[in-house]
Amino acid sequence: MSEEQVRRRTGGRSARVRRAVLDATLQAVAESGPDAVGIPDIARRAGVHETSVYRRWGTREHLVVDALLAYSQEQLHIPDTGTLREDLITFADSLTAYLDTPFGKALVRSMSAAVDDRALAESREEFWKTRFGLARIMIDRAVARGEVPEGTDPAFILETLIAPLHFRALLTRRPVDGHLTGRLVDLLLQGLTR
Repeated sequence: MSEEQVRRRTGGRSARVRRAVLDATLQAVAESGPDAVGIPDIARRAGVHETSVYRRWGTREHLVVDALLAYSQEQLHIPDTGTLREDLITFADSLTAYLDTPFGKALVRSMSAAVDDRALAESREEFWKTRFGLARIMIDRAVARGEVPEGTDPAFILETLIAPLHFRALLTRRPVDGHLTGRLVDLLLQGLTR
């Protein structure tokens, strides 16, 4: 089997359709905003039948949220700077920059405005479970370096750090600068090391 055949088969047709639909959704969100996205248009852009989109996502809201969650997961990487403080500041700065993009703003607003049903709750839960799993790496490295005590809860650290950033992006719409992220991280670390 050639390398091209292997590349084509990886993930299969379902993965290719999902990627095409999510990319088409992101393009539509970027062009017109999340409220203007329509499943017939997305299906046309992705080159798939509308029923395929409805069968997998059910509603426009689910499709938009899934596309934005997948995109944010691709954009938000876990840093490795050598210290927990710098890792958390770098992560917070990256999240702040993302939340200031059209996709970031659309994600925050879509997640807060979307009606909670089982499918959407599962998407959100999977996203945060993955994020907390990735953030655990930063904490595990910090424990190994003796920066924070064993048993430190990675999910709690991430929630405590990102909540003020989401609060500003969604509710107050006040800007976030490097001074704020540094102050948040310092406050968090002071609490962890006491």
